[in-house]
Amino acid sequence: MFRKLSVILVAALAPVFATAALAQGSYPSRPISMVVGFAPSGGTDIAARIIARKLAENIGQQVVVENRPGAGGNIAAEAVSRANPDGHTILLAALGSLVVAPHQISNLRYDPLRDLAPITMAVVFANVLVVHPSVPAHSLAEYVKLANAKPGTMTYGTSGIGGAGHLAGELFRMVAKADITHVPYKGGGPAMADLLGGQIPSVFASAASAVPHVKAGKIRALATTGATRSTSFPDVPTIAESYPGYEATNWYAYVAPSKTPRDILDRLNREIVKVLGTPEVRDQLLANGMEPQPGTSDALGRYIEREYQTWGRVVKEAGIRAE
Repeated sequence: MFRKLSVILVAALAPVFATAALAQGSYPSRPISMVVGFAPSGGTDIAARIIARKLAENIGQQVVVENRPGAGGNIAAEAVSRANPDGHTILLAALGSLVVAPHQISNLRYDPLRDLAPITMAVVFANVLVVHPSVPAHSLAEYVKLANAKPGTMTYGTSGIGGAGHLAGELFRMVAKADITHVPYKGGGPAMADLLGGQIPSVFASAASAVPHVKAGKIRALATTGATRSTSFPDVPTIAESYPGYEATNWYAYVAPSKTPRDILDRLNREIVKVLGTPEVRDQLLANGMEPQPGTSDALGRYIEREYQTWGRVVKEAGIRAE
C-alpha cells in the first residue's frame, strides 16, 4: 500500500519538478533589459554597453540597455524594484540611488535595502574635476581662489542630485571652503555636453565621460577624487594631495528586484562576473577609467550597507536635499 502511494505521489509531482527544471534551464528565455538611470554617453551608460555586448554573446540572448534618466537614477531604481522578478530586468545602479537617496528623500518610493537584491559589484573609480578651457584656472588652488573671488559664479555640473559627483563636489566645497554651486543634470552625458559648449564652467565627471575630451584638449582636468591618483589621469593630482583625508570614490553595481529567485540571481552573478573577468571587457572598462571589481552578491550586500551609513552622514552634514 505504501509503495503504491509513493508511486502515485511521484507521478503526481513529476510534472511540477519537470516544469521547475525547465524554467531554470531555459533562463533567460527572452531578451534581458539592463536598465540605466541616466542619459546616454555618461559613465553608467558606457559601462553598461561594454558589459551588455559580451553578456549577450555569452548567454545567447539579446541584452538591451534601457536608459531611464531622472532624479539622479532614482526613477530607474524604482522601476526595477517594481519589475517582474524573473531575472529579465536588472539595474546597473550608481551609488546615489542605492545608498544616498533614502537619506535625502523622505518619501522615496522604494527601499534599496529591502526592494533590490544585490547581484555583483561592477566597477569602481574616482571622479574628476574638469573645467572648460575658458576658465583661468590650471590648478585646484587657482580654481578655489577664482570661485571665492566672485561668490556665486562658479558652478559645477554633475549627473544628478545625490550622485557620486554631487557628493564629491559637496565634500570638496566643505573641506576647501570653496564658493561653488551645484547644477544637477539628468546624467553625465548632458553635463559634459554643456561643459564642452561652455554653458557651465566645471563638472565633477566620471572618468569615462571625461577621458576622451581631456585627451583631445577640449576640457582641462584639475584633480581626481580618489585616495590615490587615477590610472586614467596619472599626471593629475588628487584633491587629497591638497586636502588630506578627502576621498569620494564612485561605483556601479548590478541589482535586481528583491523577489528574484536565488538560482536566477546566482546565474546572473556567474555570468556577469565571467564577463567582467574577460580581458577585452576589462581593457575597455580600464580605458574608460573604470576598474572592474566583480564579487559575490553577499559581499555587495555588505558593501551597500556600509556605504549606506557612510554617505548618510555626509548627506546630513552637507544638508543635501532633493530639489
